[in-house]
Amino acid sequence: MRRLVRIALAGALALLVPHVAAQALDPYPSKPLRLIVPFGPGGASDTVARILQARVGEVLGQEMYIEYRPGAAGNIGMELAAKAAPDGYTLFLGNVGAVAINPTVFGASLRIEPLRDFTPITLIADVPGLLIANTAFPPNTVRELVAYARVHPGAVSFGSSGTGSVSRLDMERLREAEGLDMTHVPYRAGAGQAVTDVIGGHVPVMFVTISSAIRQAQAGKLKALAVTTAQRVPALPNVPTMVESGYPQFVSSSWQGIFVPAGTPDRIVRKLYSSFAQVLKEPEIRFRFDESSTRVAISESPEEFARFIGAETVRWGELVKRSGATSD
Repeated sequence: MRRLVRIALAGALALLVPHVAAQALDPYPSKPLRLIVPFGPGGASDTVARILQARVGEVLGQEMYIEYRPGAAGNIGMELAAKAAPDGYTLFLGNVGAVAINPTVFGASLRIEPLRDFTPITLIADVPGLLIANTAFPPNTVRELVAYARVHPGAVSFGSSGTGSVSRLDMERLREAEGLDMTHVPYRAGAGQAVTDVIGGHVPVMFVTISSAIRQAQAGKLKALAVTTAQRVPALPNVPTMVESGYPQFVSSSWQGIFVPAGTPDRIVRKLYSSFAQVLKEPEIRFRFDESSTRVAISESPEEFARFIGAETVRWGELVKRSGATSD
């Protein structure tokens, strides 16, 4: 009997040793990593990616470079990332719009299922919204905007950072509450170009992530009508909240998180989680997030992040169906 046990143990060790040796010979990461951002430069995703890029690379011991793949409300970059090799060298910076809203907005035309085709790593940021307007646009408050849109049905357009974005759905909530007839103008590359067009007067008004427009608002290049936080934002102390403007349930934000293709080895998932969590707890990184009025967010574990995404997909999906938002 003992001889059989020794033989069995020897066999198990024979199988284990090559596996351990292979991991020792192929440490992760051993080459640069790419972080796919599904929107163009200038928006909240770009801000968060740039803050984390260098420091996460230092912690992992390899360069992490940003690859912008904008278009189709984030779907182009998301589909590219989901189909990459599950080896830990392609990461995806997903947000609530692409990951939790687009599946309902785009339906069968979306060629992947985020909950099936990605392994979530962790939340990294939570970005509140800001209602902005061109400086020449007559309304200066939310109530004035509502009154103006009522007097000019169908004539007031509003921008968004994508068909399935929170910025679009925030305006849909306001339209639904007040019965407004407004025209949606989605920007497929994300918030950067949309904010530029609000400043230029091509689109008069929109909700946008605060980090995408706070510097322009502080410089007086556009008007800030309201924030979507429960309390006022310290960086914009004179800007009221949507709650103060008469909408007690109007509190929203846009989260961001890190993903890898499904099938990525668990040891890599754990290493990425611990690396991002370490960086997000550092005072200098938190200070840079605070500067852009962005809140650091860290999931308790990859599994907790996955559960969060499931709940968010249901929550936002219900709002999409109720508002009638489509892929335009």
